[in-house]
Amino acid sequence: MAKLSPMIRVIDTKCCVNVSQPRRLLSYKAFILVLTFFVYCSYHLSRKPISIVKTVLNQNCSNMTDPNHTNNSHWCDWKPFDGDNSQTLLGFVDSAFLFAYAFGMFFSGVIAERMDLRIFLSIGMILSAVFNVMFGLGYTFNIHALWFYLAAQALSGIVQSTGWPGVVTVMGNWFSKGSLGLVFGIWNSHTSLGNILGSVIASAFVSSAWSMSFIIPGLIIGVLGVIVFFVLVPEPALVGLPNPNNSDDSPAGVSPPPRRRNIPVYAEGPDEERASLLDNEMQEQLINSRNPGNSYRLQDPPVACYDGSDKTPANIEEEKAINYFGALKIPGVVEFSLCLFFAKLVSYTFIYWLPNYIKKSTTYSPEESGNLSTLFDVGGIIGAIAAGLLRDYTGMPACTCAVMLITAVPMMFVYNLYGDLTFGFNVFLLIVVGTLVNGPYALITTAVSADLGTHESIRGNAKALATVSSIIDGTGSIGAAVGPLIAGPISQTGWINVFYMLMGANVCALLLLTRLVIREVREFLLICRQGRSTPAL
Repeated sequence: MAKLSPMIRVIDTKCCVNVSQPRRLLSYKAFILVLTFFVYCSYHLSRKPISIVKTVLNQNCSNMTDPNHTNNSHWCDWKPFDGDNSQTLLGFVDSAFLFAYAFGMFFSGVIAERMDLRIFLSIGMILSAVFNVMFGLGYTFNIHALWFYLAAQALSGIVQSTGWPGVVTVMGNWFSKGSLGLVFGIWNSHTSLGNILGSVIASAFVSSAWSMSFIIPGLIIGVLGVIVFFVLVPEPALVGLPNPNNSDDSPAGVSPPPRRRNIPVYAEGPDEERASLLDNEMQEQLINSRNPGNSYRLQDPPVACYDGSDKTPANIEEEKAINYFGALKIPGVVEFSLCLFFAKLVSYTFIYWLPNYIKKSTTYSPEESGNLSTLFDVGGIIGAIAAGLLRDYTGMPACTCAVMLITAVPMMFVYNLYGDLTFGFNVFLLIVVGTLVNGPYALITTAVSADLGTHESIRGNAKALATVSSIIDGTGSIGAAVGPLIAGPISQTGWINVFYMLMGANVCALLLLTRLVIREVREFLLICRQGRSTPAL
């Protein structure tokens, strides 16, 4: 059972006097939104430096002065990444993190459901700092053993898997499903912002002392981990506030509002049964809209402040954690998980190899290549918000993802062919590709995971959120590990082949969503037909 930190106990006891419940709820929501934003921003900030540093671990030494005149084209590289197989070894380093992350993800969700999220996240962040600094110390102590860097990345991947199930569950506990697309779309920009800040910090030290490219991000996530331990409030009930996803929190005698039609539930059954349900629901909504007196109104309940005791609030009931088989039975979990496998493969291949690709295909320096690669993440911010808005407006997340996946394929081809024509065209194409590649990835890992994690088939059980998000993101993380691993060897045959691989992965992601896309289109057509045939009252 989660408990309030001593600091929040004191603050809540002193500050909530004479404050209405809606105002307290709004204040806590804003605080949780900002805190979790920077928490996960720090996770991505600390995992980004390797993509920048690999430009100096292995680089073209032929343009540099060889002090020993040995004509060794790898004399300036960092051992053990100074051989002809350097791209493959760097791919192993990437995959050591990503496979460990994927492995840890399938367990972290289960642990998160059974542990205080405040402690769970703070431990994960502090350990992430330790292993991030460990990698950087390889430069400080002149370590050239491959196993050292593989171990640092693998251990970092395991502890970093605490982040996503933790923050998504906290957000799902505090925000209702109705507007999750926009809220999560804006909130999910922490991923891209973390990548940008990680790139900028790493680029500042990459040519002088690349150890600091890891140590500074490590210190940042470590400090935030300590802050989380003292101030995070994992769920509203701990401070006497209602769960927005639990209709049982409604005042007695007041019926909850009709379920929003624009949140798909992927219900199983014949079309006639779904059509009947839709017809009854639309009739009820029309009646309510023409009889304002019957509309749902939530009266302000009494303000419930923390009373300073160690007793658990009376209205908190311990929910039973869901198992993996129960989570996999939720309609849509399997399809979105497999789709994310390929979507995240594409995104993470760009994240880990884009600076290296820019440097090798242009005349830019390692610093310039790293800074230019951040534009892909700028596009990611735009894509996350755009995908969230489309999801909220249409109620069709699978179709939203499908449109972006289809459009991304030709744009990746265009970027590979013409990205180096001019600097301005490179900037434009990077932003466009970042928007289209990261939009589906962001939507599935945030709003879709929250929708499915509080699906009506499990009666809004908040305990399912961590497991569902860990299954979806864990499956995606396997793809994220595979992409950079195979991109290294493929790049030695030509970068165009890497782009062919990425375009093929996008097509696979699209095909895996086919059933859900067809279902969403059918439900949309049913709504349109019922809307036209509904008689005036």
